[in-house]
Amino acid sequence: MLTAFARAFKTPDLRKKLLFTLGIIVLFRLGAHVPVPGIDYQNVQQCMDEAKAQQGLFGLVNMFSGGALMQITIFALGIMPYITASIILQLLTVVIPRLEALKKEGQSGQAKITQYTRYLTVALAILQGTGLVATARSGSLFQNCNVGDQIVPDQSIFVTITMVLTMTAGTALVMWLGELVTDRGIGNGMSILMFVSIAAGFPSALWAIRQQGKIMDGWLEFGLVILCGLAMVALVVFVEQAQRRIPVQYAKRMIGRRSYGGTSTYIPLKVNQAGVIPVIFASSLLYIPALIAQFSGSDSEWATWIEANFVTGDHPVYIVTYFLLIVFFAFFYVAISFNPEEVADNMKKYGGFIPGIRAGRPTAEYLSYVLNRITWPGSLYLGLIALVPTVALVTLNANQNFPFGGTSILIIVGVGLETVKQIESQLQQRHYEGFLR
Repeated sequence: MLTAFARAFKTPDLRKKLLFTLGIIVLFRLGAHVPVPGIDYQNVQQCMDEAKAQQGLFGLVNMFSGGALMQITIFALGIMPYITASIILQLLTVVIPRLEALKKEGQSGQAKITQYTRYLTVALAILQGTGLVATARSGSLFQNCNVGDQIVPDQSIFVTITMVLTMTAGTALVMWLGELVTDRGIGNGMSILMFVSIAAGFPSALWAIRQQGKIMDGWLEFGLVILCGLAMVALVVFVEQAQRRIPVQYAKRMIGRRSYGGTSTYIPLKVNQAGVIPVIFASSLLYIPALIAQFSGSDSEWATWIEANFVTGDHPVYIVTYFLLIVFFAFFYVAISFNPEEVADNMKKYGGFIPGIRAGRPTAEYLSYVLNRITWPGSLYLGLIALVPTVALVTLNANQNFPFGGTSILIIVGVGLETVKQIESQLQQRHYEGFLR
């Protein structure tokens, strides 16, 4: 990997792309530290020092914003509204025939879907920004802070609207920066910004574990967390690269005096076909009961039960529910993202077949059977990876700021692998010797 980056910097056009990407990353991190107008920054920092951990109902969004959410900066919402909008549009593509038709139109249809995603991102940013401002005004953002209700000194309508519009504009700017990286930089811009946001919280989280440790002045716990992180990275790389290759043979056809086809290829079915989407779905869904109990202010039995079982994250009910939701969403997302019947029809149209399997419906049934078989280990792997922070919460007393969480590791390793592959492919195109040898 380091060799690929060194060779890339020696290539002039790739060096420009890498430097442009680094410049966008610097701007993105600078914006994550600029406070929103109307916020008492000193009170926010005091509450952050008292909390000493990024926890609570906004932990997932705070991770994707690189810690900007709890500091209430202009990039407080980060890339999360765009991620949510993209997932919603992808799910609606299966339900709404108009979106499905746009998806089949190719590049023009995809451009239209991207435009819809931008509009939905802005709408979600307004909604989430309003919720964040309301939470900060009420003092619920930092419940155990003495000055938690003094974060927004001026609670007038004008200041509230200004704060919401500022955070919405920040989200739109982040979306634009991500698209700039995609067009003029290296890799997928949104994924790169997500990678940077998550990686930005690693140093402080690791040092907090060292300070909270009790054995050998905390260095033993620090070393165990590093070893655990390296083991998790190795496991994630191994599983993310694992795939079931289904052989496909294309029949030879004679058109005039020329023969076409007769080639063999394969359909790569990944073990983790759903990626990190099931973990995000399950985490977001589990926030809803705690969010309802918090804002209802009720002291009834149901609210007490939810606060006892779904807020801390280390209760057996929470763990079992989280694991089952991840397994369910893994199968659900694979079912809507991969259509065996469509793949079988395309193979039949171009004269392809799986050796030993008849074309048409038997091929679709075979693909569905294989996909269900490999989704089981993939979903169980996602569930186990996602429960690592909970295990750390109980054993290392690392609070919910454990750096090597399932979602963060999956995203960082996935984005890193994809970016390195793109750099290597572009290097291969520029240094191809071919028949000149």
